[in-house]
Amino acid sequence: MAILCVDALHCFECNSHIDSRCAEGNLPDALKKDCSEHVEGAKYTMCRKIKQVIEFSVNGLPADTRVIRSCAWDESNYKGKCYQRGGFGGRQEVCSCTNDFCNSGSSIAISAYMFIAILLNYFFFIIA
Repeated sequence: MAILCVDALHCFECNSHIDSRCAEGNLPDALKKDCSEHVEGAKYTMCRKIKQVIEFSVNGLPADTRVIRSCAWDESNYKGKCYQRGGFGGRQEVCSCTNDFCNSGSSIAISAYMFIAILLNYFFFIIA
């Protein structure tokens, strides 16, 4: 008899359009989610944070910024990374990570700081 033990991934899940706490950096425990509780729970391999910026009113809806956090899966090269997309009147930044509750504001911010530090080092060595 074999015992199979699988640790479920845990992420923050919310949408700031519905719950303004989702846009804050210090997220409450009420927004924590066990990703295996979803119907397709076995597919979730990472957490995701999306920041959407709509720069002007469209179809009667005002300009807005939204933050969406969720359990996610992605088999592309973006897993564990951030990327940005933009178009007429709006843009979004999508970040994914693979540790429990890593889609909180502080974890994503740390990776952004790391990116800036690497970028500054790159320019320093080119100029020097």
